[in-house]
Amino acid sequence: MPSTESRIVTSSRELRATPNRIFELIADPTRQPQWDGNDNLALAAPGQRVHSVGDVFTTVLKNGALRENHVVEFVEGRRIAWKPAEPGKVPVGHLWRWTLEPIDEERTLVAHTYDWTKLEDESRLDRARSTTSERLAASIDRLAVFVET
Repeated sequence: MPSTESRIVTSSRELRATPNRIFELIADPTRQPQWDGNDNLALAAPGQRVHSVGDVFTTVLKNGALRENHVVEFVEGRRIAWKPAEPGKVPVGHLWRWTLEPIDEERTLVAHTYDWTKLEDESRLDRARSTTSERLAASIDRLAVFVET
């Protein structure tokens, strides 16, 4: 089994956009499939914009599976993190996090993290291992297309 350190994957990049502009795309699950670098998300119903810790938004994966995403960290315009779970179940031990740090009035440092330190379900470990910093960077790159134009 990998060490704890190898179970936290991060990528970051400077984007030419304000934190609020970027955050609106991240906090609106409907938009997430458009820039998902893991190519895992198929769709999310409109009207699920996240506003606080405790919110739950639902997404459909490309394989047809439904996920309830439990928001566990939230600072408007700066940070959001959620733990996915199968419908009606508790999260299985992995977390997706976005942090946005303003550099100046026009630029933001965007960091995307996948943390699977608490994931113990053997059937999910191969998929977790396939989530690399390159895939996280792909999400940031795709997000840049929407906010930098």
